[in-house]
Amino acid sequence: MTSILTNIAAMSALQTLRTINSSMEETQGRVSSGLRVGEASDNAAYWSIATTMRSDNKAISAVQDALGLGAAKIDTAYAGMESAISVVEEIKAKVVAATEQGVDKAKVQEEIKQLQQQLVSIASGASFNGQNWLVFDSTPATAVADKTIVSGFIRNNDGTVLTNTTTYTLNELAASGDMNVLFGTIDAADYSASAGGILGSNAADLGVTTTSGTWVAATTIVDMDISTYNDADMADALSLIEAGLQAMTKAASQLGSLSMRIDLQEDFANSLSDAIDSGVGRLVDADMNEESTRLKALQTQQQLGIQALSIANSSSEGILSLFR
Repeated sequence: MTSILTNIAAMSALQTLRTINSSMEETQGRVSSGLRVGEASDNAAYWSIATTMRSDNKAISAVQDALGLGAAKIDTAYAGMESAISVVEEIKAKVVAATEQGVDKAKVQEEIKQLQQQLVSIASGASFNGQNWLVFDSTPATAVADKTIVSGFIRNNDGTVLTNTTTYTLNELAASGDMNVLFGTIDAADYSASAGGILGSNAADLGVTTTSGTWVAATTIVDMDISTYNDADMADALSLIEAGLQAMTKAASQLGSLSMRIDLQEDFANSLSDAIDSGVGRLVDADMNEESTRLKALQTQQQLGIQALSIANSSSEGILSLFR
């Protein structure tokens, strides 16, 4: 039956064209955004996972920044400790040279004095962003010995999140046997009055038993004056310097180990961030080769659909010939 009120062929062609246009709109959206899952309505599960992981990746990026800041603090402290070790080694060489008979110890002491002042300058200057890990006084109530560095971001199986930190504890007290700072306090007016820490502790604090009867018990590396020392005093001075060097070397190795760990964590954070980006991409990114092929096919189907609708609409025009 042919009807001028109901054109079944045109209705069918129109429905097909609507479906094609809808598919084209979806494909064009994927092509323009590059996403196969751009919103929750596309795929709720994948969209939810991708959104969560993108959020975690931003947190990991913040951890990377924190690691960079922590690495800068450690590198500054290590550079200061390394420079201080070089200066103390130079003092050691001066003391050894002064043990030779006929050497003017007073003149050698003038050189040592400059090196001692340099040690104070190094310790006070090894600061990054207002934090100095080579000078620490635990006496004030506000003193915080534990220095923490954000080193990781963790998402647990139950969905809870937390940050992981690495702790480096500053210690200037000889009683603990684990001093790792150069000074407890620094006297800006009189460098030799700077106290505590490795350079401001006496021989007994550094675990050295002196043998000289004239040795001043409170002698430290930073206030040592060899100009009046006898042979026994010179031997005790060398023992004090050697003990200080060993303590400084130990502290430097701790900083170096921490720096290595931070470097490893930075590498891991970079790899983890890349892996998350890749994983999210597998879930939501569109395959542009596939989408471009699909778009081309839909464009062809659209043209054919328009042609089919035109044919269906024109078929009813043949009815006019019956009334001529």
